[in-house]
Amino acid sequence: MNFDFILQLIAAVSCGLAVTAILLLFFDIFRSIEVEKTINEDEYRRVPVVFRLFMPLVPNMMTIVRSESMQTTVQKADERLAMGGYDTAMTGEQFVAVKLLMTFFGGLLFILFLIAGRTMSGVLMLLCLTLYPSAWLKSLVAKRHLEILKALPNVLDLLTLSVEAGRDFLTALRDIVGRRQRDALNEELRRTLHEIQLGKSRQIALKEMAQRVRQPELTTVLNSIIQADELGVSIGQLLRVQGDQLRAKRFSLAEKLANEAPVKILFPIVVFIFPCVFLVLMGPLVAQALKSFGS
Repeated sequence: MNFDFILQLIAAVSCGLAVTAILLLFFDIFRSIEVEKTINEDEYRRVPVVFRLFMPLVPNMMTIVRSESMQTTVQKADERLAMGGYDTAMTGEQFVAVKLLMTFFGGLLFILFLIAGRTMSGVLMLLCLTLYPSAWLKSLVAKRHLEILKALPNVLDLLTLSVEAGRDFLTALRDIVGRRQRDALNEELRRTLHEIQLGKSRQIALKEMAQRVRQPELTTVLNSIIQADELGVSIGQLLRVQGDQLRAKRFSLAEKLANEAPVKILFPIVVFIFPCVFLVLMGPLVAQALKSFGS
């Protein structure tokens, strides 16, 4: 009996030592993790909440992100963030680091779900956390480009009227930007005007705006303005022609989206509406038929 007690005591002490060693290991790992304490709330106010959860751990991934193999990925992320208007809220390195952290966290969840016997749930969590950053950034760029396309013809019309009335191009643009509501195009124009006020030439500022946004219609307009400025051509007539073309293109886009609406709505109708209609119409008949056969 005493021998069994000694064995139990040794087993309990060994288990306690093992748990203590594991806890010390975890504490040592957590102590080595750098947490970014100086996050400017104004700078990150537009960043999605799921990104903010991983943002404090971003400095721990900088060694991997700044490696030679990740430079192309970081450069593409910088370009996409600039196209989406988030280059002042998040750098390409931070975006790639958050993406890696979310992928790692998704892998941990997959292992936990796999141990629990829920493989499909683990796969879905891994795919969601892995694909969400790229999908979010892609949809952000598409939404911003569409917003610019919608607002650009109106801005060109106002610029045309102001320039043809004898006002300077930059003065007219500054007044229009100051009176318009804030949107994607207004943000880019404000940024370009601020760069010009700081001493950058108008042509360079417009070229950098086109390179930053990379919206095809806006790029065409800015290149036309730069070329007209270099050749001394009247900007008013050029702006009028560009505005008419963009308005026609916006109308064509609206027609295209309207024609695509019946096809897009077909899936939810078949999946969600038709079964309910069939259930309401055929349910009483089927119940009556079953009742008749049962009797």
